[in-house]
Amino acid sequence: MSSQAVPVQPESPAARGFLFAFFAYFIWGFLPLYMKMVAHIPALEVLAHRALWSVPLAGLALFFTGRPADIKRALKQPRTLAMAMLTASIISVNWGIYIWAIAVGRTVEAALGYYINPLFSIFLAALFLGETLKRMQILAISLAIVAVAILTWERGGLPWISVSLALSWGVYAMFKRSLPIGPSEGFFLEVLILSVPAAAYLIWLATTGTSHFFGEPGGANPWLLAASGLVTAFPLLLYANGAKLLKLSTIGMMQYIAPSMIFLIAVFWFREPFTGTTLFAFGFIWLALAVFTWSAFFSRKA
Repeated sequence: MSSQAVPVQPESPAARGFLFAFFAYFIWGFLPLYMKMVAHIPALEVLAHRALWSVPLAGLALFFTGRPADIKRALKQPRTLAMAMLTASIISVNWGIYIWAIAVGRTVEAALGYYINPLFSIFLAALFLGETLKRMQILAISLAIVAVAILTWERGGLPWISVSLALSWGVYAMFKRSLPIGPSEGFFLEVLILSVPAAAYLIWLATTGTSHFFGEPGGANPWLLAASGLVTAFPLLLYANGAKLLKLSTIGMMQYIAPSMIFLIAVFWFREPFTGTTLFAFGFIWLALAVFTWSAFFSRKA
C-alpha cells in the first residue's frame, strides 16, 4: 500500500508581507511602554541615542541583503545626500515630539496625530502633488478638521502635538518618495546623517558630566538607551520589507493598528485624562477613518 505525498505549498509573498507589516505595527503600538521607561531622560538625549544606535542595526540589514553598494553610490550624489538630509531632519522632529509627548503624559494626543496622518497625507498630495480629491476623501478630511476643532475648543488651544506629528510624518513621507534609493537604504542613510550631530551631542553630555548613559554605573540606563536602536530600526525594516509585498489597500487598513494600541495604552495603562468631549472628538476621527478606508478600498477594487 503506497501513500501519496501531500505537496507543501510555499508561503505566499503576501502572507510574508502581512507578517512583516503586522509585527512592525505591533511593535510601534507598544513603543509608548518603552518611552515611559526612558521618560526620566531628556527627550533630546533619547533622540540622539535613537539615531546613533540605529546605524549598526540598519547597516547589518543592508549587509545581509547585499545593498552596501547602493549607499556608496548615494554618498557620491549631492542631490540624494541633500534630500536625505532633509528627510532626516524632518523625521528627527517627529521622533523628538513623540518621545517628549509620551514622557509628559500626552500619549492620547500622540495617538490622535497618527490617526490623522493618513488623512493629512492625502491633503498634502492634493496640495503639492496635484492629486484630485474624491468626494469621500473631502468628507473624511472635513470630519478630521471638526475633530481637531472640538479638541481646540475643549483645551483652549490647538492640539499641537497631534498636528505636529501628523504634519511632520506626512511631509516626511512626501519627500521620502523623492529619494532614488530603497526604503531600507534610505533609512540607513538618514540615521547615518543624524548620527554625526547625535554623537557630538552625546560626547558633549559625557564631557560635562550630564550623560545618563555614563551617569549611573551599574544602572539600567545604558541598556535602555542602547535598546533605542532596536525599537527604532527593527520595526522600520520589517515595515519596509512588508510594504513591498502587500497591496496598498492592505497597508492602508493595517496602519490603524499602531495608533489604536497607543490609544488603548494611554487610556487604560497610563490612565491619562480622557473626557467625554475628547471621546466625542475621537468619534469624528474614527468616522473619518472609516469613510476614508471605505472609499480607498472600493476605489482600488474598481
